[in-house]
Amino acid sequence: MENTTYTTAPSGDRHTHTIILLHGRDSHGSEFASDFFESQASDERKFPEIFPTIKWVFPSSKLLPSARFQSEISQWFDIWSVEDPADKKELQLEGLRESIRDVLVIVRSEMALVPPERIILGGISQGCATAILALLCGGIRIGGFVGMSSWLPFQGEVAAVARDFERGERLGHIRSIFNESIGSPEIVREGDGSAIDTPVFLSHSKDDMVVPIKNGVELEKMLRELGVEVTWKAYEDGDHWINEPEGVDDIVAFLKDRLQIGS
Repeated sequence: MENTTYTTAPSGDRHTHTIILLHGRDSHGSEFASDFFESQASDERKFPEIFPTIKWVFPSSKLLPSARFQSEISQWFDIWSVEDPADKKELQLEGLRESIRDVLVIVRSEMALVPPERIILGGISQGCATAILALLCGGIRIGGFVGMSSWLPFQGEVAAVARDFERGERLGHIRSIFNESIGSPEIVREGDGSAIDTPVFLSHSKDDMVVPIKNGVELEKMLRELGVEVTWKAYEDGDHWINEPEGVDDIVAFLKDRLQIGS
């Protein structure tokens, strides 16, 4: 990645878990971290205070040409329309392939420090869209996934896999979609397909003017059809961000339940 990964060490005396979160389009890791860490739960505490033994990792995407805006911007992959992600979807292929590979390298490096069941992957907007495909293509069951205000790239192709193949066969066929479509030799492969057993938390605000909530609903529906256990939360307000404080409380509850940590 051209930009550096922003990392926040545990505030406690131990490193027990790692959370890897990907920023949205036209942002970067440190900016996302700064905003994320300002989000407050109903008791007015922030994430690092609630989870003092977690290492937080915020990767930054590359600067990539934008076909629509005719300039280079920070993005995990190029896309013509976040309102209609299927429009000109061929623009997304190369960036997705490279970003999926980059994300899996980070996950693998964290697995050298903590077991996979103590790793959470996720992101917001385009970062979540990238991270969910990294989870599915990577094949490893991890502790959980947290996604906000997002959608599923290549949803039509993934829907065909969910319809035509049994649960245990699906991730291999999703991986094949991207290998064949992108023309890459092989997306980094890990595990035996058990990633489908990773519990997922998704949230979206009804007043999101960037990514319509219908895209988030379709992401949730598609993951369920693949056999994924999904916790879905929709909020009246929050715009293209985390609803506060209820949305923060819900993320905290999910992390505490899945990781068995937190104060």
